[in-house]
Amino acid sequence: MLESRNLLKEKWRESLASVLPITIIVFLICFFMIPMSNSALLAFIFGALMLIFGMGLFTLGTDIAMTPIGEYAGSAITRTRKLWMIIAIGLVMGIMITISEPDLQVLAEQVPGVPNMALILAVAVGVGIFLVVALLRILLRIKMWVLLLISYTIVFTLAFFVPDSFLAVAFDAGGVTTGPMTVPFILALGIGVSAIRSDRNADSDSFGLVALCSVGPILAVMILSLIYHPGEVVQTTTETVMPETSIELWHMFVSALPKYLKEVGVALAPIAVFFLILQFTMLKLHFRHVARILVGIVYTYVGLVLFLLGVNVGFMPVGNLIGQLLGSLSYRWILVPLGMIIGYFVVSAEPAVHVLSKQVYEMTAGAIPKKALSTSLSIGVSISVGLAMLRILLRIPIMYLMIPGYAIALILMFFVPPIFTSIAFDSGGVASGPMTATFLLPLAMGACSAVGGNIASDAFGVVAMVAMTPLIAIQFLGLYFKLKQAHADGGAAVPGDDDIIEI
Repeated sequence: MLESRNLLKEKWRESLASVLPITIIVFLICFFMIPMSNSALLAFIFGALMLIFGMGLFTLGTDIAMTPIGEYAGSAITRTRKLWMIIAIGLVMGIMITISEPDLQVLAEQVPGVPNMALILAVAVGVGIFLVVALLRILLRIKMWVLLLISYTIVFTLAFFVPDSFLAVAFDAGGVTTGPMTVPFILALGIGVSAIRSDRNADSDSFGLVALCSVGPILAVMILSLIYHPGEVVQTTTETVMPETSIELWHMFVSALPKYLKEVGVALAPIAVFFLILQFTMLKLHFRHVARILVGIVYTYVGLVLFLLGVNVGFMPVGNLIGQLLGSLSYRWILVPLGMIIGYFVVSAEPAVHVLSKQVYEMTAGAIPKKALSTSLSIGVSISVGLAMLRILLRIPIMYLMIPGYAIALILMFFVPPIFTSIAFDSGGVASGPMTATFLLPLAMGACSAVGGNIASDAFGVVAMVAMTPLIAIQFLGLYFKLKQAHADGGAAVPGDDDIIEI
């Protein structure tokens, strides 16, 4: 009990350190650049507090519940040696965990032209199918670069047939799907499945599941757009209504609470049921382990409710309002440097980034420091948000940035150690999490509305940009480590680099 309490305090300290920078930036913008009502600032403060407490509880629940469930499930289904069971359970798990992803629900509510449930189910099926592909890659020892090259060739070929007003949404779907719920589960599942292999490449092959699972939603939404023909929806409007009194603000949070209590409960229930079925049929864990995981699911539930309540009622409206006010300034170009600053710090608030950094550090025995990974991610996201704001101001088509960006990322695969490719494409998914979907996307929508742009084609895409640039930044980090190994002691291997380079 004392251990859990100390761990929770540590998680809250991490959450505070993550949320504080973006909170300070927002306050500086509101105090020195744009007028903001006291009620809006108060809503933002309440949202930030809920975000801190919610993220702390959620990450604690992830550590003691979601990650172990993924590892247990992965090792259990592979021990059966039955290919049909691996495919069936992988598909079901991918669909269930994606439906529970809060970022996807946030995106679905903002996408015009397609029913929310249709979008969510299409994306969930896309993740499920590509999760199966990723698991088979581990078992069949297929090179990661082969699957990535084939997958993105299909994506960009299909992109020529997708309506322009829905193209950015499709790429955004790939980013938001791999969020705080999906990433820990998928990463742990990969470790569990790779554990059945005894070769030296098994640990490195556990990475890459998030990368492949990010492709499925893009393809699924592209196909969905051809069915629903959303090209007719070329403009959406954004309207931010802030409370005028503290009583109204309180009612906003209280009235929204039942919605998120229900949504998170519906999302987590299938996972809990799945674990119990797995426990009684295959795992047979000791009661103490089962109780700990169930307690972790409760932590996850409470944390996600607070998290979603804070970001949707506090963060999202204020982000949209700030975007509108900044876009209305005579010097609206300020959106580009401000976006870069916000992007640099916002990635540290993503819960899934901490999960990935921890697993990368452990799997590489400290050869890839957390600081090096997080700094590379921050730089990549900073550039991506700056480009996204520039795209809004100049109305640059999304494909003008996506095609050269992914071309660079795919070319780099042939020059960097394979594990860096897997980690890079995983990082793209985890960098574009709840803070991106609930603050950066509304900020972009507000700015786009103020400059008179097309929100459907210009504002959407910021998540996709955030998901793309880390692919390049992390692979450049891989080049650095490769050169470091080549020049260390006249070509002698750097301690710990064997696990990274010689794959």
